[in-house]
Amino acid sequence: MITYLSYFCIIIGIIFWFWGTFPLVGDRSVLYKLHSLSVADTLGSMSIILGLLLKIPSEWPLLVLGIISLAIWNTVLGYVLAYCSSSEDNQQ
Repeated sequence: MITYLSYFCIIIGIIFWFWGTFPLVGDRSVLYKLHSLSVADTLGSMSIILGLLLKIPSEWPLLVLGIISLAIWNTVLGYVLAYCSSSEDNQQ
């Protein structure tokens, strides 16, 4: 049962990865495209790591560190991108 749940999490993660690329072909702003891509990639990567955590629980410290790092890194990167885009708008 754990094996099937692990594979399910990994498949959901891969689906999130591909789902995040679809807004890139739309006609919205670059920031909207980047936001949707980063959210989908973060959720997909976390889901894959969760699947790996279920599959190999002996490596839980590294996998939990990976999940925490993904959450912090992508949040900070989002704020940096938003700040950079708002400072460009103020300069023009």
